[in-house]
Amino acid sequence: MLDYKLLHALATVVECDGFERAGDVLGLSQSAVSQRIKALEVRLGQPVLVRHPHLAPTPAGQRLLTHYQQVQLLERDLRGSLPTLDDQAPRLRIAINADSLVTWWAEAVATICQQEGLLLDLVIEDQDVGLKRLRDGDVAACLCAASQPIAGARCVALGEMHYHPLASPAYVARHFPDGPSDEAFKKAPAIVFGPHDQLQHQFLAQCGYHGPFPYHLCPSSEGFVRLASAGIGYGMMPQLQVGELMASGQLASVAPGYSLAVPLYWHFWRHSGTLMQRLTQHLSYTTPKA
Repeated sequence: MLDYKLLHALATVVECDGFERAGDVLGLSQSAVSQRIKALEVRLGQPVLVRHPHLAPTPAGQRLLTHYQQVQLLERDLRGSLPTLDDQAPRLRIAINADSLVTWWAEAVATICQQEGLLLDLVIEDQDVGLKRLRDGDVAACLCAASQPIAGARCVALGEMHYHPLASPAYVARHFPDGPSDEAFKKAPAIVFGPHDQLQHQFLAQCGYHGPFPYHLCPSSEGFVRLASAGIGYGMMPQLQVGELMASGQLASVAPGYSLAVPLYWHFWRHSGTLMQRLTQHLSYTTPKA
């Protein structure tokens, strides 16, 4: 049986980024907080925190934190009949792709966060691999492109985002004067979000090209657009983010008529309480529109 007093100490240390500040929040000495973390590690037989080079939960520690968040959500459901329970703001750790975060996500969850006092712990992850974090117990929910739910979880289709292969007009004229071709794709520098980003590969396959290509790595949605606008490369960008730049002619397609529709699915553990159900229902009414 887990001692939730120890889990509370772990969560507070991580949130406060230190034992001394966690002690202030918990009303304990720094030594007492440290003793609780050590007691948890002794019970598990493995560390739950990495102290150097900076304080962070180990994989086991993160799984415990996710479990603790789920327990808090379930306890929240009891407060209607047991009002003496502590009324702590719930926190949800969610894996989300950067393009959703920079476009439609904030408006979609703003109302429910305000109404429920919900705190978010967002983990930026590519839409093709976010489900792995849920499977590993690293997050309580994830937004990704996978349609198949994992055991013990539910999957709800939210909508889709449309991506276009865009660059500055000068870049298009320089690298694609005759339109898309194998020779152009082989030489024109692309922009890829990260090592797990497959959108560029999917677009090239759609065009019939399966060879190597030069690329920049840019793990920032805003930086992605700035690199393309500066003529450094071309990349797959969501219409929701760059629609105005496309309309004004600041960004142009390297392959007019080609685009990718990426589906988005919301995955969450079945037994996560009514707050998660309300969040899911809220998201289902605020799907991405482009």
